Amino acid sequence: MVLTRLVAKGLLERIDRGVYRLADAEPLGAPDLALIATRVPAGVLGLVTALSHHGLTDQIPKWVDVILARSTPSPRIEYPPLRLFWASEAAHSQGVETFNLDGVEVRMTSPAKTVADCFKYRGRVGLDVAIEALKSGLASRAFSPAEFLAAAEVDRVTRVVRPYVDALL
Repeated sequence: MVLTRLVAKGLLERIDRGVYRLADAEPLGAPDLALIATRVPAGVLGLVTALSHHGLTDQIPKWVDVILARSTPSPRIEYPPLRLFWASEAAHSQGVETFNLDGVEVRMTSPAKTVADCFKYRGRVGLDVAIEALKSGLASRAFSPAEFLAAAEVDRVTRVVRPYVDALL
């Protein structure tokens, strides 16, 4: 009742079910990412969403990619659209960085882990996206080959990525 009245008076803005913010607050820079970090605290943002955040792709994500531990149930969120991926506990927790976006702590995969995940889920993300991200990451020195191969080892895709790394070095 109180929240409804505050929204009606224009003091609060409803972002999503159960998520409000002050109406006179600064505009959000990454509202979808902040909302998902709030609504799915067990999730880690990754894949194309993280590639875009790290500047390793030119693609504009159509949805927010969220990686969950295998034992985590699917979140029920209407907006923004999600693309869910499940990983082992080791692959879910390795290579995770925390950023502060719009005053919200957002967990996201590191650049090296993000590219390794793209190779792991290449059937859903696309091999061309993974190769482009690997080239971009190595060229911009966002990660070293050793960091990338360590992340690929956790994701169990070392045999898949080794020829691409050798070709690019």
